[in-house]
Amino acid sequence: MNFATILFASAFIISGVAEFYSIAGLVSIFSSQPVASIIMGAALGVGKLVAASWVYRNWNTTSRILKYYFTSAVVILSIITSMGIFGYLSKAHLDQSVIIGESASKMSIYDEKIKTAKDNIDANRKALKQMDEAVDQVMARSSSETGADKAVQIRRSQQKERARLQSEIQTEQKTIATLSEERAPIAAEVRKVEAEVGPIKYVAELVYGDSAEETIGKAVRLMIILIIFVFDPLAILLLIAANMELKKTKEKWVGDVSSTFGVEDNRTDISSGEDVVVIRKHNISRIDE
Repeated sequence: MNFATILFASAFIISGVAEFYSIAGLVSIFSSQPVASIIMGAALGVGKLVAASWVYRNWNTTSRILKYYFTSAVVILSIITSMGIFGYLSKAHLDQSVIIGESASKMSIYDEKIKTAKDNIDANRKALKQMDEAVDQVMARSSSETGADKAVQIRRSQQKERARLQSEIQTEQKTIATLSEERAPIAAEVRKVEAEVGPIKYVAELVYGDSAEETIGKAVRLMIILIIFVFDPLAILLLIAANMELKKTKEKWVGDVSSTFGVEDNRTDISSGEDVVVIRKHNISRIDE
């Protein structure tokens, strides 16, 4: 396997992966016609590679109109492919953000309910404390048995209210326990998703010095732009490099053949622009020993 074959294989693999992501992105953009988007993306992807290869091979001989048109078409198609990749990767990030957002919304609802229950408990405990203070004040103002009897009467008059408050406190505590159990799986899901997006937080802190949600979005866009900058253009340049390597291999082969058999003339084929070597074999007489 020569190096040209490796270059061709690398170009086709990278281009195939780029087209897959690009077509997936185009399908998400034109979601009403997915089949048409797939056919269009595949056809344009193949045409782009063929056009890039043909322009390189025939750059010196083709007309300016074809040269400039094919070059412009390859550049525009590469931009379209890059936009499709950007759309696909952006959608993947947004889908992940939606999961976090929905789970966070559910958690906020549970947190609000738990906070309300805790506030009710605090209010009831405050009411109980006020009742205890009322009894203590009566006891403190009188040192006779009459004051003690009055405090006992106040305590007895508070029994129903105290029982109600204690019952509400127990009910709210049970509510908090139930809500906490229901909240736990959602919190675990949020932690799992946040762990998956954890690396991008470090990237955001490295580049922007912050890991806020807006900064993470900027870091994701930066990563996607860097990816698309080297994705499809790399495939096209590898294809051109493969053609260059193939041309060098062909010229070397022609040189070896020429040195072996002799060359009568070197000409240029006007139709293809490639060097054509006309080879004349030496007459070799077989001498029987």
